[in-house]
Amino acid sequence: MENDNIAELRGVKLVYHEPSRETLAVEGLSLEIKRGEFISVVGPSGCGKTSVLKLLTGLMSPTAGSVSVMGEAPSAVRKRIGYMLQRDALFEWRNIRRNAELGLEIRGELDEASRRKVGEMLEKYGLGDFAGHYPDELSGGMRQKAALIRTLAPEPELLLLDEPFSALDHQTRLILEDEVYELIRSGGRTAVLVTHDISEAVAMSDRVAVFTGRPARVRRIVEPGLYGLPGERRADPRFSAVFESIWKELRQDERGA
Repeated sequence: MENDNIAELRGVKLVYHEPSRETLAVEGLSLEIKRGEFISVVGPSGCGKTSVLKLLTGLMSPTAGSVSVMGEAPSAVRKRIGYMLQRDALFEWRNIRRNAELGLEIRGELDEASRRKVGEMLEKYGLGDFAGHYPDELSGGMRQKAALIRTLAPEPELLLLDEPFSALDHQTRLILEDEVYELIRSGGRTAVLVTHDISEAVAMSDRVAVFTGRPARVRRIVEPGLYGLPGERRADPRFSAVFESIWKELRQDERGA
């Protein structure tokens, strides 16, 4: 029977070695990420959520335990993984179209067909009229959409999102949630979202992994059981109950700390 997990972390331990000390960031962490799902990771500040994304990209190796993506070491399949950071990291001297094409250009995959595909994505998600503009001429939300299109253009199978909405105002975040969700789901991709925002995690995810405080491990997996776009999920009467259950889990760690 074929494994339906696109990524697996098994008994992972991660120690940061610094000149003056060692920091235990992750210990005994196990997590399965199912192919085609949208999973969010929430937990106390500094608990190691971003470290898990770095492990999944192969930018870091576990001190103990194992990490696999598509059945291989993450570094072996890095071209099939997309990683979007908190900041859009657009190059100010490149217009929006050229920024969106950057990932394809770096991989040597930029040709007429891929240029056309990028143009269609920009058009579909409201950036077609701004393709010739430069980043400093766009709003924060538009910049993030351009950054996401850049990340998705090479068609990664696994998408890692490190708090991509954290710098945006609340209204923009709500609008972008729906658009980003549609953009990711339309390609049938697997997404892992790290966020401090519990409501964002509940609104966007099939499952939410609740981490403990440092050293991080999975305290609980929550399945919201909500359907539709994030905006529709927020309006579901069950939304607040799911939010509260996760909030209580996180408060237990705060009290313990």
